[in-house]
Amino acid sequence: MTRPAPSPLLVLVVLVGALAGGHEAALLKAHFYRPSCPAAEAVVRDIVLARVAADPAALPARLLRLFFHDCFVRGCDASLLIDSTAGNTAEKDAAPNGSLGGFDVIDTAKAVLEAVCPGVVSCADIVALAARDAISFQFGRDLWDVQLGRRDGVVSSASEVLSDIPSPSDNFTVLEAKFASKGLDVKDLVILSGTYISSQHH
Repeated sequence: MTRPAPSPLLVLVVLVGALAGGHEAALLKAHFYRPSCPAAEAVVRDIVLARVAADPAALPARLLRLFFHDCFVRGCDASLLIDSTAGNTAEKDAAPNGSLGGFDVIDTAKAVLEAVCPGVVSCADIVALAARDAISFQFGRDLWDVQLGRRDGVVSSASEVLSDIPSPSDNFTVLEAKFASKGLDVKDLVILSGTYISSQHH
C-alpha cells in the first residue's frame, strides 16, 4: 500500500521547530510531561483532532500559522497568546497577526489541562502539540514526537512582530537576513516560503 506523500505543511512544521533554536532546544525532550502530567499529550490530541475533524480544510493551516508566527518572534514561547494592555500592544494585535486563527483551540486545551494538572503544561508546548496533531490528522497517527519542556514567555510586543515576521514586501536580502537571525539558511527560506504559501490556500 502506498503511503501518503509528506504534506508540505509537515515540512513547514519541521522547519518551524528549528526556530526554538540554541540552548533552549537542547533542554527539550520528547514526552517531557510523562512524570508530571501523563495525560497532557492525549488531552491536546483529543481536543485538536475533534476540532480538525469538523474543519479539516482550514484548521490545520491555522494552527500551523499560529505556531510559525509564535516561533518567529522570541522563539516558541507562546508570547503570541498574551493579551494587550493599556500600556502595551501585544504580538496578538500586530497587523501581521490579524488574520491568525485557532486561538480558541489552544484556550480549550489549556483550560482542560489546568483542570487535570494545574500549572504544569506550558501554553508554548500546547501550541507545538496542536500544530503536530493538526497536521497528523490526515495520516491517522502522530507523525513525530514533539520536543517539549518550553517555558511561556512574559514579554509580548507588537513592534517585534513588525520587525521579525517576514513581510510580503520584503526583498530577498531582507528575508535572508531575517531567516539567518533565526538560524535558518537560504534553503530553509525557499522551502518555508513555498510551503507557507501552500498552507494559505488550504
